[in-house]
Amino acid sequence: MIVGTAGHIDHGKTTLVKALTGVDTDRLPEEKRRGISIALGYAYLDAAADAAAGERAARIGFVDVPGHERLVHTMLSGATGIDHALLLVAADDGVMPQTREHLALLSLLGIAGGTVALTKCDRADALTRAQRHEEIRALVAGTPLEGAPVFDVAATSGEGVRELRDHLLAQARALPPREVAGQGFRLAVDRVFSLAGVGTVCTGTAQAGEVAIGDELLLLPPAPGQAPRRGRVRSLHAQNAAAERAAAGQRVAIGLAGLEKDEVERGQWLAAPDVALWTERLDARVRLWPEEAKALRSGTAVHVHVGAEQVTGSIAVLGGADGGVLDAIEPGAEAFVQLVLHRRIGAWAGDRVVLRDASATRALAGGTVLDPQAPARYRRTSQRLAELAALTAPAPALRLAGLLDRAPMGVDLARFAAGQGVAMHGRAALVEAAGGLADAGASASASAKETSAAIAVVAGVDGPGWALGAARVAQWQYTALERLQRYHQEWPDELGPDLARWRRLAAPRMSEPLWRALVRRMAAAGRVKITGAAAHLPAHGAQLSALDERLAQTLMPALLTAGFEGAWARDLARASGEPEALVRTTLARLSQRGELFQVVKDLYYAPPAVQALARIARESAAAGDLRAADFRDRSGLGRKRAIQVLEFFDKVGLLRRVGDAHKLRADCRLFIDDADGDAARAA
Repeated sequence: MIVGTAGHIDHGKTTLVKALTGVDTDRLPEEKRRGISIALGYAYLDAAADAAAGERAARIGFVDVPGHERLVHTMLSGATGIDHALLLVAADDGVMPQTREHLALLSLLGIAGGTVALTKCDRADALTRAQRHEEIRALVAGTPLEGAPVFDVAATSGEGVRELRDHLLAQARALPPREVAGQGFRLAVDRVFSLAGVGTVCTGTAQAGEVAIGDELLLLPPAPGQAPRRGRVRSLHAQNAAAERAAAGQRVAIGLAGLEKDEVERGQWLAAPDVALWTERLDARVRLWPEEAKALRSGTAVHVHVGAEQVTGSIAVLGGADGGVLDAIEPGAEAFVQLVLHRRIGAWAGDRVVLRDASATRALAGGTVLDPQAPARYRRTSQRLAELAALTAPAPALRLAGLLDRAPMGVDLARFAAGQGVAMHGRAALVEAAGGLADAGASASASAKETSAAIAVVAGVDGPGWALGAARVAQWQYTALERLQRYHQEWPDELGPDLARWRRLAAPRMSEPLWRALVRRMAAAGRVKITGAAAHLPAHGAQLSALDERLAQTLMPALLTAGFEGAWARDLARASGEPEALVRTTLARLSQRGELFQVVKDLYYAPPAVQALARIARESAAAGDLRAADFRDRSGLGRKRAIQVLEFFDKVGLLRRVGDAHKLRADCRLFIDDADGDAARAA
């Protein structure tokens, strides 16, 4: 268990820690000279297991933080990751300004467990002590420390020290171990120094996951324009003891190879490569301190504390915690906000954040990071507020399940997992758990096998890449099929759009991998057919009669011979000696089946000619804009016919018209013959 001391300057924090542990945390010469703590100090208290009493071994790490008002930022960096607060109030002074601010900061950090020590009791009589108890009860009322036990201690004489020590050890034994499975390791650096024979040493409280000797860690955030620096774990101390492994909740010292002391600063993070990220914009849920005199409005300049880092920035109020419209946060109220930072920091979902005013003289608000990679656009929409509400769930699987219910375009699983601090090896289990939770909410009667298949999951290079919730799968399939039906009505002579064009028509903002997964589902269910690169409804692929088959065999040689010029229906009818109406009907059916292409009304091309013209267009447009004159010269067509072919390519989605030029749609797979496809796949 990590215990953080808090209280006004000269209220006996360092002296009490020494009485509890035997360690003097004031280690700097200036601290000795001035008699106050300037930097964070650490000490440890051990208790062996007592099998007869049913007690397990316990080790408490004490973080002794400065009490001076100018060093509150140092106090906050030490408070990151503490499990239990020890608030000190001197019996001779009583509650002082920094006592109140430290209590506010502990409350805003969300530290629920705590104990109060009335120190220097040898300097106060019984009546004064009783008055101080009343002051303390009034002070902690309405805070997480309301009802916390108060111990009368005098560190110099030893009064009450043993009772306080026994109480803290009992709290440590009762503290459940932190869950580390599936989490990537990360540690907020609050001290860095060099040791002979060891090299660079970084200390801090491990926030998540596990680390072992030999592991590689990244230093975050990197310098602008540079990749993160890497260090290899050469040695470990966990809770002040040499160790092979260290885990979340422990005070850890990491000896690093590959990083120099001057390259690391307090406030940076050491993190596993799986969860490496940094941000200048994050969304959070915060609560304005009830004693604030006025509401907190968008645009307010703030100091933002996350982990061991402090950075300036501004706040944008997004909406109420209930999803309602909100322009300002009233004292005591909660809201969703976006913090726009003036430089990059490391931050992950679930990290505690504290806001102080622009002059850094008082605490304003505190809360939890929800999305460390927050969007700059559409941040106040009802859709975004619904997503933020889902992200307030207590566990990553619950958050993902909520997002799958709410995110219309699906969830980028790699981005989500990194932001949640989930390591690569834990992502498949995360998606499986979230899929079961989301689908159970959508259909409690469905079997486990059915619900696990109801969400669409797209595999990425290193695990699950994208996911779409069950309700959204059904919604987008309906939308896509309805848009495909409309396409057939608008272009009855075409077989159908290719997948890229269909996506632009039905779901232009959906990721391409997720769209293809949806199409595969619809095709597997027989709701759509893919012929070549074109998609079409099963009923749209026209069936040929025996007469059509005969006519097709008669007409095809002339179409193949026509090459780049194509063939008109009337000319084909005259050359074959067949009725023009019958020839038109057969040509239209062949076009619907994708066996011919109608470039303009009654002008048909055989597939080899269209593929060759498409190849010329791709090659011409690869270097930039394609103009009709360039295409005319390369293809040998006349100007009018070149324009007709380019407009056909625009219509079917191979090109897009921009002014007088045409641009290639790189995602389109239309008119790529087998040889081209093999070359593309080989590349």
